[in-house]
Amino acid sequence: MTMNRQLCIGLSLSATWMNGNGWRHQDSGVENLFVSDFYVDLAKMAEKAKLDFVFKPDSLFLNCDLLDKSPSFSSLDPIVLLTSVARETERIGLVATASTTFNPPYVVARQLQSLHWISNGRAGWNIVTSIDGSENFDHSPMPSSEERYTKAFEFTDVVQKLWRSYPNEALIMNRASGKFVDKEMVSPINHSGKYFSVKGPINVPAHGSGDIPLFQAGASTWGRNFAASVANAIFAATPDIASGIELRDDLRKRAKDHHRYPDDIRVLPGMYFFLGKTRSEAYDLYKEAHAHLSMSHRYKAVQSILGMDISNLPLDQPITADLLPDTDMPVRSRTHADLLRRLIVQQKPTVEELLSRPEVVGSAHWVVVGTAGDALKEIVEWFEAGAMDGFIALPGGSFQSLQLFFDELMPMLVEKGLFRDEYKGRTLREHLGINSSLSK
Repeated sequence: MTMNRQLCIGLSLSATWMNGNGWRHQDSGVENLFVSDFYVDLAKMAEKAKLDFVFKPDSLFLNCDLLDKSPSFSSLDPIVLLTSVARETERIGLVATASTTFNPPYVVARQLQSLHWISNGRAGWNIVTSIDGSENFDHSPMPSSEERYTKAFEFTDVVQKLWRSYPNEALIMNRASGKFVDKEMVSPINHSGKYFSVKGPINVPAHGSGDIPLFQAGASTWGRNFAASVANAIFAATPDIASGIELRDDLRKRAKDHHRYPDDIRVLPGMYFFLGKTRSEAYDLYKEAHAHLSMSHRYKAVQSILGMDISNLPLDQPITADLLPDTDMPVRSRTHADLLRRLIVQQKPTVEELLSRPEVVGSAHWVVVGTAGDALKEIVEWFEAGAMDGFIALPGGSFQSLQLFFDELMPMLVEKGLFRDEYKGRTLREHLGINSSLSK
């Protein structure tokens, strides 16, 4: 690890400590789940700690099966929410999620560029292809992973063309001459492709800070190719250090294949942490957060992820590669399926071990349980091993985890020189160290 290399850290605004039974804690703040000031306060906490960005995940469906016991996928719209956050913050980046499967590219391009102006250059776009929600847009089944990413390539290309169609340099605003814009610099894109036909130009000029950074959250083969070609950062699901190293090495190689520098793409795994003043306290938090998951729920989770029913197998039977269904079988999330398949091929877990895996009990993320000091050791280990370039903070169990993250863990990272003690720039591009611009 080089001395001048520092972590890139973002905070999820999805209130992950409310997962499972966490929302029932007195300090959870669940009453404010749909109140914008709640998220503004979280963003201010993150900005005080000089984090690079806050990130708002999104889904376009409601999981009614779990709704009586948890918030499920209830959430405010990311663009609208982050616009309110933009007005109450000054430096922190604001990364909004927008699906390429269900939205029109012109609308997304305009919304994000508007957020970029309102936040003065702090917007980011988390590009997702969605894994559910087709029933809310038409009667067609969800497209395959391959088709969703093929569409995402075209969608992203259209959005970037629209952003270039009205460059910031075109703005003249000369009162004396009466010339508002150099019309020669504004032009239609006349895009006609397999999925979209868009004339353009966009009706919001590009912000002077440069292009909006792109994030991506899929780690399937198609997701990796997509991220390596366009993304500035990837939100990764890597439950262990080995999967983190493999993903980062692979993405850096793919970036070179796309004629990009390997450092152009930052790998940011979700770090789902349960922090306590003592290890015992932290483990109690973790145990309580997953107490609601019955064995039936865990068996169903495996079947949903892999398309494989293991409910009739003995708990001590190893799950081996030959038991896995064909890789062409449709699955809900190719990323999560690939993670579990890789685990089974490499480790041959028993049924009991598989049912206790983080990917099965609710998260495919890196899980840290312990004190702030324990978390620091794991972060240093992952960083020095080349398993990540930073992480997305996902506090678990209770609001206390988030408080300990800010009060104890972040100062430790600053003290070790792994994170900044003050912002050096005012835009998300500057926080991420992005210098080039696709418009140049």
